[in-house]
Amino acid sequence: MSFKYTPNTLKKLEELYEEARYIIRYEKGNFNSGYCILEERRVVVINKFFSIEGRINALLEILPSITVNEEELSGEMLKWYKQVKADPSQSAEPTVQTQMDL
Repeated sequence: MSFKYTPNTLKKLEELYEEARYIIRYEKGNFNSGYCILEERRVVVINKFFSIEGRINALLEILPSITVNEEELSGEMLKWYKQVKADPSQSAEPTVQTQMDL
């Protein structure tokens, strides 16, 4: 699934996490990967200094490692979740690297 790195895409990903009952927080911290997952509390903490593209990439990277109950998702969100989950090119690192090289 190819999509643009826009505030709209970020908002849609945040809504997906909200429907999956996860809380996203953007805060300052010493994260080696740029994010931290508190599984017991269902909280995802992302480096607040990330750009929109970095935030989207972090959320996409986290998505396969969290438990999402597909029955709780709305129809449109379930469809979008399955498209994102099925995408073999979810590895966001090359995209981030190319953007940094510019």
